[in-house]
Amino acid sequence: MNKNCSVYKTASFICKKWTMLILLELYRGKGEWKRYSHIKTKLNGITPKMLSARLKELKGEGMIKKRVDVNTFPIRSEYCLTKTGKDFIKIIKSIKEWTLKWKTKNTDCEKNDCEMCEL
Repeated sequence: MNKNCSVYKTASFICKKWTMLILLELYRGKGEWKRYSHIKTKLNGITPKMLSARLKELKGEGMIKKRVDVNTFPIRSEYCLTKTGKDFIKIIKSIKEWTLKWKTKNTDCEKNDCEMCEL
C-alpha cells in the first residue's frame, strides 16, 4: 500500500494499541474534560509511558485537546475530544455495529448507549 494513501496514514495512528480506547474514554461523560489520572485509572493495564505517548499523538493529530492548570500542585493536565475526535466516535460506533452484526453476540452491547462504552 502507498504510504501517501489516506487510509494508510489514518490506520498508522488510529490502529495503535490503546488509541481507540483513549478516544472512547474521553467520549464517555459526553465530552467533559478528563484528568490524566482518570484516564489512566479507567484503562486497566496501560502504562504511564504509553498513555502519555498516545495522548501526545492524538493531540498532534487534532483528535484531542489538552489544557494545563499550573496553579495547582501537582500541575493538572486535562484532555477532551476536539470536533475531529467527536466525529471519529461515529466510526467507532460503526465498528461496534459491524462487530455485533458479524462477529460477536453480546446482549449488553446490543443496547443503544451501552453502559460499558456509552455508544
